[in-house]
Amino acid sequence: MRIGLRRIHSHGVGQSTEWSHPTLIGRGTFDDFKLHAGNLDFKVEAKSQIDLVVRTNDYLPGASSGWHTHPGPVFITVTQGELTFYEVDDPTCSPTVVTAGHGYVDSGHGHIGRNLTGNSARDVAVVVAPVGAPFRSELPAPGPYCSF
Repeated sequence: MRIGLRRIHSHGVGQSTEWSHPTLIGRGTFDDFKLHAGNLDFKVEAKSQIDLVVRTNDYLPGASSGWHTHPGPVFITVTQGELTFYEVDDPTCSPTVVTAGHGYVDSGHGHIGRNLTGNSARDVAVVVAPVGAPFRSELPAPGPYCSF
């Protein structure tokens, strides 16, 4: 996990080695459950205990989350600005642009979030993780299909 901001050098917006700044809001353990909210056509099930980790990530212009994985899915809501996400296993390195008020579901297999704009951005992430276990692992950069 990255703590604080690190700046090595910058070559313009989107090409910075500045990292996003995470703030942990909370982590809670949930017993097994099964939920079907029929009016939303939404189902979710945990067959054993899980932790839900909630945190914000602040991105200065050009900052990124770095390539990383999670042990389970992550529900990301962009609350300010615009973020661009890339999946580590996408051979086309196609961007998914998410603006404030919209969300992105990460499978946990590996991704990077980047602020490619000239304005600050923020997201709130809800990470599904094993009880008490790490909720993030770093991946080497650049990704196998993206040049950053």
